[in-house]
Amino acid sequence: MSKTASIALSSPTTWFGRLLALIDHVLMTNARIADRNGDLPYFGL
Repeated sequence: MSKTASIALSSPTTWFGRLLALIDHVLMTNARIADRNGDLPYFGL
């Protein structure tokens, strides 16, 4: 018998959580594009 634990992650439901998720998505997309172009991504806002 194996003993494992799982955590259920839900999507953000508040407007503030959605805003933070949108900002995170934009920053990660920018970092991926910069990495693909061979540039160093800018860290921080």
